[in-house]
Amino acid sequence: MPDSHEPNVSPNWEKGDTSRIPFAVYTDEGLHKKELERFFYQGHWCYVGLEAEIPNPGDFKRTVVGERSVILSRAADGSLHCFENVCAHRGMQFCRARHGNRREFVCPYHQWSYTLEGDLQGVPLRRGVRQDGQVKGGMPADFNPKEHGLHKLKVASRGGVVFASFDHEVEPLEDYLGPAILAYFDRLFNGRPLTILGYNRQRIPGNWKLMQENIKDPYHPGLLHTWFVTFGLWRADNKAALKMDAHHRHAAMISTRGNAGKQSDVSQVSSFKSSMELEDKRFLDIVHEEWWGEPTAVMTTIFPSVIFQQQVNSVSTRHIQPDGHGHFDFVWTHFGFADDTPEMTARRLRQANLFGPAGFVSADDGEVIELSQSGFEQKPFHRALAELGGRGVEDTDHMVTETLIRGMYDYWRKVMEDGAPQGAAA
Repeated sequence: MPDSHEPNVSPNWEKGDTSRIPFAVYTDEGLHKKELERFFYQGHWCYVGLEAEIPNPGDFKRTVVGERSVILSRAADGSLHCFENVCAHRGMQFCRARHGNRREFVCPYHQWSYTLEGDLQGVPLRRGVRQDGQVKGGMPADFNPKEHGLHKLKVASRGGVVFASFDHEVEPLEDYLGPAILAYFDRLFNGRPLTILGYNRQRIPGNWKLMQENIKDPYHPGLLHTWFVTFGLWRADNKAALKMDAHHRHAAMISTRGNAGKQSDVSQVSSFKSSMELEDKRFLDIVHEEWWGEPTAVMTTIFPSVIFQQQVNSVSTRHIQPDGHGHFDFVWTHFGFADDTPEMTARRLRQANLFGPAGFVSADDGEVIELSQSGFEQKPFHRALAELGGRGVEDTDHMVTETLIRGMYDYWRKVMEDGAPQGAAA
């Protein structure tokens, strides 16, 4: 486990529960550094990629855990490894490519070389040079390459999804997810080989937790996203369920499509224009897939780092990458399944236009997060309300609630204030 350098900071929660969230949670630099230590570098699993991104021996992907650059690699024997992108010699981030295939990793500064497992294998001039019949310089006689490999992370893979942790004592991945959320994870990643369809990347000027909140918030999709409402893909009056793990850190929002173009009995839930039609109706060429079961959309948030999206036929991972308390990078990996027909692949790609930085729907989220952060910075002594549906934390069979947000901050407070991750046995 990395050394901890946490600041001693704690915000004031107005009511003592998590229904009123201090703006300092989003603006305080000390809190952000403490979050990195406790959520990204200790006691938690973080998403690092899909096995389909590194299918062959020698394949690698450069990504991040928290704000630390790491490399996910596949060794010659097919095993998966993850290690920090920091040379053991002088600390240089030696890998700049996002993806590639190599037989080894070599730091360009002094040519120290490492295996695909992260072990040190070569040190130039380790035994010095011979001049005038004498050996001069070189590493000390007791220098042991086994003690100077790259900093390795613990790795776990399930259903083709790879997680890593700096904490080698972290609980098993299945226990970390918990049975309720594991069921929705396995629904999407059910063992079929995955295929990569493409990537989107965006930088959002807001605190990283706001994207976790956004996907735990069923209040806004039927109000902010007029595209969703008009075409019935996600409405507050659709059949729905909200599920959490036992510690309230992870969640699944489950919805079944219906009511396109119709006025709801709840007056606030209405289409932008009930008669609106798409010029290209293929965007709504939705085919029910057997693995769905009943739900047409399931958004699963795995705290702290990733969102798994199934919105009709569009499936993707969304990786949250903090970069300072006021910014984060958001990386979308759109994928399909190896047994998809060409028609289904084309359908997934078309429906992916709903999402991503310029998506018909998701462009709204980036903008409201940016404007929310601006409001927090303007009034850092204030607080946000999360009281829809009451002040408690519980699973529900409807979307008119902010219970998942309250649940996440219930977990946040326990870890940030009590000092230890809440493991499966807690």
